[in-house]
Amino acid sequence: MRYATVRALVLTLICAGLGISQTRSLTILHTNDLHAHFQPLDNRQGGFPYLATAIRQERQGCADCILLNAGDLVQGSPVSTIFHGLPVVEVANLLGFSAATLGNHDFDYGWMQTQKFVQTAAYPVVSANIVNRESRLFVEKPSVILTVNGLRVGVIGAMTDELKNLSTPTLLGPWHTTPMLESVRREARQLREKTDLVVLLAHITREEEGAVLKTLPEVNVTVSGHIHSGLKQEIVEGNRLVVRVKGYSQELGELKLQVDAPRKSIVSWTWRKIPIDSTKLAAAPDVAAAVEHWEAEVTRRVDQPLAVSKRQFEKPDLKKLIERAIREETGSDFAFMNPGGIRDILPAGQLLVRNVWNIMPFDNLVVFGRFKGKDLPKIALGERTVEPEREYTLAVTDFTAINQSASGELQTTGLKFPSEGPLLRDLLIDWFKKKQVID
Repeated sequence: MRYATVRALVLTLICAGLGISQTRSLTILHTNDLHAHFQPLDNRQGGFPYLATAIRQERQGCADCILLNAGDLVQGSPVSTIFHGLPVVEVANLLGFSAATLGNHDFDYGWMQTQKFVQTAAYPVVSANIVNRESRLFVEKPSVILTVNGLRVGVIGAMTDELKNLSTPTLLGPWHTTPMLESVRREARQLREKTDLVVLLAHITREEEGAVLKTLPEVNVTVSGHIHSGLKQEIVEGNRLVVRVKGYSQELGELKLQVDAPRKSIVSWTWRKIPIDSTKLAAAPDVAAAVEHWEAEVTRRVDQPLAVSKRQFEKPDLKKLIERAIREETGSDFAFMNPGGIRDILPAGQLLVRNVWNIMPFDNLVVFGRFKGKDLPKIALGERTVEPEREYTLAVTDFTAINQSASGELQTTGLKFPSEGPLLRDLLIDWFKKKQVID
């Protein structure tokens, strides 16, 4: 035993003297944009019980694993909407996250509810750039240091600079984002002295992913969320990289790293996306039981026959269908539905009330304004023509009215929508019931 110890020490000293790096392994398992989808999608992919099984299989016997989530845990299913997200956090505790950050939709039930999510989470929730007017952080810490396999891994949380255009003043209250790159750079520089590797866990845009790679050499790995389509392959800049998987728990990311701890750099890596196929994976019993409990709470409300669809509507056609429903139900001349507010497709065949909840989980109101033809936004007109001086009624959601200048919205400013109608979800349910057959 003494000989083996002495030999290991001698080899270590020789390696140090020759400048040969000692590496340690690290495995980062990661998810993003789970969006409360407890059950598999129509393609049989995803579902929390099956994701849990995949996570546990990968973690079994793994001494170097951590599990990270890059935001938007809630919002996207009837359970989440009806109970304002809290059951989703409780079920997610069974997945065993090591750390997570917040996404824009985690604020959809108001900032006070978001704080309940943070308090309920059985893992640290980190974010470096959501603050109030006094510069106090929304969460307790901007980052956390995880120790695994002898490595000190600093995990920084960050939110996209677009948050202000992705929520409303009422939901965000006194909280706003500070510039993401600057905030992450400051925190990363502080972590470099205390850690062997810096990971950015971020809910950001494609452009922001690229900016991190180009301008933040202090960050070794970015685990990203916000864009639901996963990357085909990792984005690389030197020996630094960005990874992101499909949303709705359709994939589990596995990033295997060899880390040169003294040099605080990555020597090599492999990245793969593990499909969460509910036809091939067994459901984790404890997670399945928790999901079944909450689904039973809502099934009487949402699993009721609604109408029959003669074909499947993908999101572009569904946008037109929703705009038609708004016009017909309200008598408006024009209606605009923001594409980002449509969260699911409309399947062919028998439709349930649940389908509308999945398409429109948000509690968005329909609002109205009257405008001269010359003042109507072009994006709302489509191919129709108007008389410049004639007044027309335009119906949108309250979210679109508040964020009308944002990308994907009306792309204008100054329009007032003083009249309120019903929740868009309720309007759609009523319209589908009347139509009975959708074609």
